Amino acid sequence: MSKLKKTVREASLDVLESVEKNQSYSNLLLNHAIEKYNIKGPDTGLLTELTYGTIQRRMTLDYYLAPFINKKVESWVRQLLRLSLYQMVYLDKIPDRAILFEAVEIAKRRGHKGIASMVNGILRSIQRKGVQSTESIQDPVERLAIETSHPEWLVKRWTEQFGVHKTREMCETNITAPLQTARVNTLKTTRDELLESLTQEGLTVKKSQIAPEAIVSLKGNLAKTDAFRKGLLTIQDESSMLVAHSLDVQEGFNVLDSCAAPGGKTTHIAELMGGKGKVLALDLHKHKIKLIEDNAARLGLENIESKAHDSRTAGELFEPESFDRILVDAPCSGLGVLRRKPDIKYTKTEKDLESLQKIQLQILKAVSPLLKKGGILVYSTCTVDMNENQGTVKEFLNQNEGFQPYELIHLPETVQPFVEENMLQIFPQDFGGDGFFISCFKKDS
Repeated sequence: MSKLKKTVREASLDVLESVEKNQSYSNLLLNHAIEKYNIKGPDTGLLTELTYGTIQRRMTLDYYLAPFINKKVESWVRQLLRLSLYQMVYLDKIPDRAILFEAVEIAKRRGHKGIASMVNGILRSIQRKGVQSTESIQDPVERLAIETSHPEWLVKRWTEQFGVHKTREMCETNITAPLQTARVNTLKTTRDELLESLTQEGLTVKKSQIAPEAIVSLKGNLAKTDAFRKGLLTIQDESSMLVAHSLDVQEGFNVLDSCAAPGGKTTHIAELMGGKGKVLALDLHKHKIKLIEDNAARLGLENIESKAHDSRTAGELFEPESFDRILVDAPCSGLGVLRRKPDIKYTKTEKDLESLQKIQLQILKAVSPLLKKGGILVYSTCTVDMNENQGTVKEFLNQNEGFQPYELIHLPETVQPFVEENMLQIFPQDFGGDGFFISCFKKDS
């Protein structure tokens, strides 16, 4: 059966509609659209750029559109206007006439002549008059929120936690596209060998300056390579790779990864243990356990065992003091990965952040008795919120006298300058990786 055909902009419009209506994840929908509409080659890159760009800059685009829309418009029409305006303002390779022509054609196909005429009129007016400046917005928090498309409550919260300068840097970084990075499976190859084979496959790749087993793709999708299929690499952000290093694992250890899916850190721990010992991976969702198992099989790792189980009741599965190391890569707001999942910022609320800390502490409380005396417990998140990070660490130490903060001495030298009071907070602007937090505790002997 032949696949459906749609133009790149129509496919992007479908994804944008679904993200907003159903609060679906843009990255999953994008992959589905590429498959469904058989989008190939450079069009894949364009679809990604249009979709992510429009989502990332949604509030700015709405601010620009506001003076030109004088009546209620259907949701898909607003998305079409955002998508078209994004191209007009932020992409310089596509001429305005092509953008307008395609927008009008889509409006005709999806609506009627009247809607097509309105879309044409609005876009031509913007082309003629230009967009309004943000300088008229008096409140600095509101202005930064509009300029960088971050909810006002979030900008205010970050400004209070980190100051204006750091918040502006972070918000501006969050609306840029991240580079794809991957981790070399050092049990199968070396970084130099992998770089050479990827170059032969036509990619432009380089060594990462952050993690010793990391590579960066400047051109080409690492997930579509023979090297990926053969299990020579894992797609993973550089910040995320630091977590396994902080555990200081050794061959033969028994390690618990308590919130493991999709298995990036689990497999990294298993590789650092030389494929020996055992990594027990827990995740709440059965379907996600399959992702861990698939990853382990592709990488040729046999020292991973996974179970679908709520880590808040991990004591039901294991005896006290069963593990040399425990990782709690906790459920969090994900505010450190807004470049990869831009839709998150529009769906999260301040209330969500408060409730997450309760879950984080419940998991830490449940798994801490399972750690051997003298063992190390690592707490990590992919967020940049002080309540979820430093706040959770402080609470855990207050509630658990048998644990002491432990120095993050096993992290690569390149990130040591970011360590403060035995805690590592990486911001997206620090080296282009995801926002990430790592803290380490040692159990009294």
